[in-house]
Amino acid sequence: MSVSGRMETGAGMISRTAGTGKSLSRDAAMVYSGAVRGSRNLVSEAAFRRLLRLVGVAVLLLLVAILASLFVASMPAIARNGFAFLTGTVWDPVAARFGSLPFLVGTLMTSFLALLISLVFSLAVSIFLGEYFRRGIASSLMKTVVELLAGIPSVIYGFWALFFLVPAVRFVETKTGIIPYGVGILAAALVLSIMIIPYSASLAREVIGLVPADLKEAAFSLGATRFEVIRKVVLPYARSGLVAGVLLSLGRALGETMAVTMVIGNSNMLPKDIFGPANTMASIIANEFSEATGAVYMASLIEIALVLFIVTAVINIIGKIVIMKMSVET
Repeated sequence: MSVSGRMETGAGMISRTAGTGKSLSRDAAMVYSGAVRGSRNLVSEAAFRRLLRLVGVAVLLLLVAILASLFVASMPAIARNGFAFLTGTVWDPVAARFGSLPFLVGTLMTSFLALLISLVFSLAVSIFLGEYFRRGIASSLMKTVVELLAGIPSVIYGFWALFFLVPAVRFVETKTGIIPYGVGILAAALVLSIMIIPYSASLAREVIGLVPADLKEAAFSLGATRFEVIRKVVLPYARSGLVAGVLLSLGRALGETMAVTMVIGNSNMLPKDIFGPANTMASIIANEFSEATGAVYMASLIEIALVLFIVTAVINIIGKIVIMKMSVET
């Protein structure tokens, strides 16, 4: 081979080697950049996880702080009244006798009666929007109305109930031979039922809309009617979500203050039936907090708030257990 040929061959080898080196360096750069991005993603994921954990701990600490502050502020009443505070039926600040049983009974009666009244309407609305009219003008109109009901302030509900609902209840009581108070547990439960319908109806509609279409189509293929599909497929599948909506609305009813205060009658006596006036734990605090002068009087009102906090927590825990059991069975 001539000298010129050997020189050309060497030049070609050098150029190919250089090209290969460039390719290898480019691949190495891509691998390195991918590793850097992966490490950054891992760091951001770890930071995000720590942030979520911090927020969860903060919420838990906030809950514990509320409970502790209520407990500390109610210590004078706990030391003065003892367990008789929960079983006593006399609320007399002048004589320093404080019993919260009438308010506990009034709270439970109004809340659960409102829940029973609202169940029929909330379930009907959720089935209507989740199965029959999922789209269209009627669906949009109904959704707007439900959302509007959830956004109305409670004091407006109270005024409406005071001027329209209470006279209607008084008229019915007069016709049926019942003492026509008008105000009382029934009026409070009726206005509460209207207020909590949007909460259970909205959640139930979302859960019903998540029922797999395969299950419904299989039931239709076996000859089931629309009513049978809803009763035997949709409702059993969505029952955990329906219970969650009921639990949410019950929590809303337990803590309602203004609307109930305006129509319940504000009587400190133990209620005997649903037609008489009564008081709830929230309404007694709203009515008498500004009038509390003594340390024991103020601490007794705070102890009522503590009892309401515990009752709400217990009901929510029981509801969560029921939801978990239903979810497992489903």
